Amino acid sequence: MVRDTNAEQVLAGEASSSRPKRQRLSSPVEEEAEGGENVGEVTATVAAGDDEVTTTEVRSGMLMDLDLLDCPVCCHPLTNPIFQCDNGHIACSDCCTNLRNKCPSCTLPIGIHRCRIMERVVEATMVPCPNAKHGCTDKFPYGEELDHEKECSFALCYCPAPDCNYAGLCNDLYRHYHANHRGCCETFTCGFNGDAWMHISDKILVLQEGRGGPLVAVQCFEEEQGVNVTVNCIAPFAPGVSEFSYQLSYYSHGGKTMSFGLFEMDRIQKVSFETPEKDFMCVPRYFLDGRESLKMKICIRRRD
Repeated sequence: MVRDTNAEQVLAGEASSSRPKRQRLSSPVEEEAEGGENVGEVTATVAAGDDEVTTTEVRSGMLMDLDLLDCPVCCHPLTNPIFQCDNGHIACSDCCTNLRNKCPSCTLPIGIHRCRIMERVVEATMVPCPNAKHGCTDKFPYGEELDHEKECSFALCYCPAPDCNYAGLCNDLYRHYHANHRGCCETFTCGFNGDAWMHISDKILVLQEGRGGPLVAVQCFEEEQGVNVTVNCIAPFAPGVSEFSYQLSYYSHGGKTMSFGLFEMDRIQKVSFETPEKDFMCVPRYFLDGRESLKMKICIRRRD
């Protein structure tokens, strides 16, 4: 039997790299079985007299280390075409170009000969959504699950209350917040102007729609030029989930008014206190008139 030594070297980890690997959540398949078990379907043709009978045979095997399906140079998921040098080291097409077709492991030419067996392995590998244990049943070709995770409706959201470590699906979080922290927030009604008054030192004001509805975090960040104010809905960035627009207005003692709004409110899964880079209203120092609080009005509307 002829053995493909190049492919064996790749699968054994020959194409390793000292570069840091991307952080990847373990899949439920990996957690249920030691090392993980990957089940796939193959079609076998069995002769029965003059007729051929097609049957479906289920084969199972151990799931290999998913990092082996990443380019050892850039650490991104491998996609076709995949190239190898004469020593069996592999790299993705982009890295071959960026390295001017010189193998980073042994300096031999790379980018001419394709590693067909590795291409077949990558194409045949299906992985579940990282949120499978929370209810998502979707599966994707290796690498595409990371793009889906950003828009998965089963992504966890985190409670914005101080010292609360609760995390759950967004609707579960909304019910949790109403049951346990409703004294810490104000309510809002879509389509109506409501108060959004907050002390600058508090840094955050949480608004909740009705009883157990979506949560909106109004945050302020002190800067040298003034105070930046952001408005975010705590929800996954999934189509149809908590899609709002808003208009935020600030009123100064001198009768001056400034407003800021977004047709699509930003959505976040977890509150962050890092200074925002975009999508904020800046209240200048001279607008504050020395006050330590922000007197604002907000109108939140559903986009549908």
